[in-house]
Amino acid sequence: MVRSSHIAAAALLAALLGGCGGGAVPLTFDLEALPPTGRPVMAGRSIAVSEPVGIQPFEADRIIVRENGGALSFLGGGQWADRLPRLIQTRIIQSLENSGRLRSVSRPGDKVVADYQLISEIRAFDVQAGTGEAVVDLSFKLVADGTGKVTAARIFTARVPVAKIDAGNGARALDQALVTVLADVVRWVNTGR
Repeated sequence: MVRSSHIAAAALLAALLGGCGGGAVPLTFDLEALPPTGRPVMAGRSIAVSEPVGIQPFEADRIIVRENGGALSFLGGGQWADRLPRLIQTRIIQSLENSGRLRSVSRPGDKVVADYQLISEIRAFDVQAGTGEAVVDLSFKLVADGTGKVTAARIFTARVPVAKIDAGNGARALDQALVTVLADVVRWVNTGR
């Protein structure tokens, strides 16, 4: 009884605060990591996953639409749960951990000694208005931590049709495209193919 009154009070407060801004509060969307595979943990390599870099619009928490002429705009009514690079980094780390095939997966600032650093760049993470597709295009480099030598590099791309260009459909399609890319990245990091 007390718990439900706290929930009701929190919902009322959120509704009142939402009305203060004068505009609709955008929906917040998250991205999925790959689920655990159920495989036993193997004593493999340790990887430090850097936050992806990208052009300025990808640094925000907004969902991007790429128009026919190449112009970028933000899709109204929706936003990501965090800055896009940090959100992608977190899902890469979780997906690699969930594969159960690495000794450790960390961020460069975690003070964990890693065999390799996984460096990435966001080349595209947007809804393309002209084709009606969500496009995720990420490039990756696997760098030996001691020498700085690039031991492998690859670009991963996925395209998923978008039923309608709005926040909900765009976010869902981008999430599906990222899951496809994450599956390819995890396979590549774990097997070298």
